Amino acid sequence: MNSQNNIKYMKRATTALTLIAAAGIFLASCGGSGAKDKKGDVGDLKAKLEKLKKEKNSLDADIRKLEDELVKADPTAASQVKKLISVDTLRVQDFSHYIELQGKIGSDGVAYVSPTGQPGIVTAIYVKTGQKVGKGQVVAKLDDALARQALISAQQQTGVLKTRLTQAQTVYERYQNLWKQNIGAEIQVINAKADVDAIAAQLRAAEAGVGQAQESVNMSNVKAGISGTVEQVNVRIGETFTGRTPDGRNAQILIVNSGSNKVEVPVPDNYVARVKKGDKVLIEVKETGKPAYESVINTVGAAIDPTTRAFMVEAKLPNDPLLKPNQIATMKILDYAAKGVIAVPVNVVQSDEKNKYVYVMEKAGDKMVARKKVVLVGEAYNGYIEVKSGLSGGELIITEGYQTVYDGQSVTTN
Repeated sequence: MNSQNNIKYMKRATTALTLIAAAGIFLASCGGSGAKDKKGDVGDLKAKLEKLKKEKNSLDADIRKLEDELVKADPTAASQVKKLISVDTLRVQDFSHYIELQGKIGSDGVAYVSPTGQPGIVTAIYVKTGQKVGKGQVVAKLDDALARQALISAQQQTGVLKTRLTQAQTVYERYQNLWKQNIGAEIQVINAKADVDAIAAQLRAAEAGVGQAQESVNMSNVKAGISGTVEQVNVRIGETFTGRTPDGRNAQILIVNSGSNKVEVPVPDNYVARVKKGDKVLIEVKETGKPAYESVINTVGAAIDPTTRAFMVEAKLPNDPLLKPNQIATMKILDYAAKGVIAVPVNVVQSDEKNKYVYVMEKAGDKMVARKKVVLVGEAYNGYIEVKSGLSGGELIITEGYQTVYDGQSVTTN
């Protein structure tokens, strides 16, 4: 009868322990939200939480004492006080920590086509959306009627001056030959030479004019500034080509070189000491349906934006037709890595007023018991936290039921 009473008492104590633990979690969460609005309540909530923790520790000790007494009084009751748990074997493994930030895809290979000279009327378009083009390829033709007239006029003037120069040189040579024979006057030779020089100067100027007129004609050929794929064609024959649509929002002809894609991400300034050029990154673009792209940070901004309190970093992307400028991308920056360490699920690490700890299952005599292990933890990532000391690997860590066990309690697994 005494053992039955002890069991009933233990059940009530366990229920009370569970309620206290739940109340502690509730008060902790209330304390977090209350800190925002009522700073005066924080101290009271913390005091209540500490009180509950002490009561929990006291109940743990009482339960442990009762269990020991129960087993001594009735050895057959030992199986009734075993806590059902789940365990997992700890393994030595590599651990990595990433800073996850969201950004977008940009490109150094995005260029809108613009005329090299003055805007003009489009007379022909040689490309269409999706077409690949090379740098310097003619993509459109502008009206060049006036430029060609100017070229013809300059060429005609050059022809006239060439004829006059030939005549002037002939006259000069004749006067020079006569003067060598002491025939005629020296002034005739001098004047003839001056005529040759003057006409030669006019011819050089006319030839320069021809070059300028030819350049004006060439400017009517609109060329691609980079190699890539035509992304947009927002102009038609007969419209004025300036490079931008009339509202100024879009390029009339846009070319994209996907081989120059990169990810641009703003990094909060509190990471300024943890992010540097050359850091390895993983870049995820969900729309592609592909695994993360591996890259490294190749550019780190030198200034912090006064509004966002962030600095920009960039990492190059491979040439992939599924990657488009302005797509959303997630960059995972590797800022910590360790080899051969212990990592446990974050949720199994508990805290008391002094330390952080986990529970493991160990053999004690002919039974398995829960043992409290104080641990020193490091970085946490993706649901796991690094354990720097307190565990060595190979232990059976309690992954389910750890919230309600105590040090030395008899346990069993499924």
